Amino acid sequence: MTTLTPELSELGKKATYDSQYNPDKLFPIPRKANRDEIGVPDPLPFFGYDLWNHYEVSWLNQKGKPIVALAEIIYGCDTHSIIESKSLKLYFNSFNNTPFQNEKMLEAIIKKDIELRIGGTVHVKIIPLDKIRDDKIFAGFSGECIDHLDIECTTYSVDKSLLKVENTIVQETLFSNLLKANCLVTHQPDWASVQISYKGKKLNRENLLKYLVSFRNHNEFHEQCIERIFMDILQICKPEELTVYGRFTRRGGLDINPYRSTKKTIENIQNLRLFRQ
Repeated sequence: MTTLTPELSELGKKATYDSQYNPDKLFPIPRKANRDEIGVPDPLPFFGYDLWNHYEVSWLNQKGKPIVALAEIIYGCDTHSIIESKSLKLYFNSFNNTPFQNEKMLEAIIKKDIELRIGGTVHVKIIPLDKIRDDKIFAGFSGECIDHLDIECTTYSVDKSLLKVENTIVQETLFSNLLKANCLVTHQPDWASVQISYKGKKLNRENLLKYLVSFRNHNEFHEQCIERIFMDILQICKPEELTVYGRFTRRGGLDINPYRSTKKTIENIQNLRLFRQ
């Protein structure tokens, strides 16, 4: 079997948009190679999920009238593969001229197609625009923002040695809106806010912010960036509890929001969109 890599997908290439439903547009990428690179062991040292929002969902009803909606897609971080984001966009675009009886039928098809490719359970919710709730929009991360710190930044490639701890034991939640990395293949910028909740030796906040800024010229997928942050903090700071949650801004109508935690507390997922999303 051919090893699937981003170079074999349509990522970074001129795309052909299908006029009818085409599940073959979905391109899975195995997680293992990227995890081996950052030292993620097996069994996984975290629980979590990848939460996708797609803002450009449309299909035709039985009379040929276009329907527009949002889609919410969630699958666990223990799946064999992820779906490459451009391929997901091309897949959704293949619905644009395809008739479906209702959104429940579309949900079932999307669930089946993605589960077949990633090797795990997928939760899909199609949300018509008239059912969008205002309280899901423009929420900010809870915790204390560290972006006001007056630091000098000179490192823009990932450097985990910047992480430092103090002797005080704390339980706190910090967040930053300064995370930026680049797509692994196209090198287009990916912007994100990241929330770090932990219990253990206090992270030096200035150094934590410098560490997050050091991703600025780094090329990596969203999921791997968050897992790298989790593993670096876990290995260097050795907290008793740790959760890292990234909310990325959308590209191509999609945003990806990876969540990784030492605690298995993901039953009631709240998809609260940040102000940049």
